[in-house]
Amino acid sequence: MGADVAPLVGFTLFWGLIGGALPFAVPKSPNRGIIQVALIMTAACCWLFWLCAYMAQMNPLIGPRLDRNHLLIIAREWGNQIKD
Repeated sequence: MGADVAPLVGFTLFWGLIGGALPFAVPKSPNRGIIQVALIMTAACCWLFWLCAYMAQMNPLIGPRLDRNHLLIIAREWGNQIKD
């Protein structure tokens, strides 16, 4: 299992357990249906929010803006060839 897949599987199982198993564990009461829907909606929304945040970090649209001097310092420290 790759490094990118492990968090996806782990969080999916975690929120799947909360949204899939916990609603069946709610005791019988007049508000049972509301509590079950709240658990399912909470799990779905939290999982979707986490997924969007996680995937946004995989390929960011905006990178840091560095001036030329900072880029040259970074290239020198990392051992890259400086091409002027």
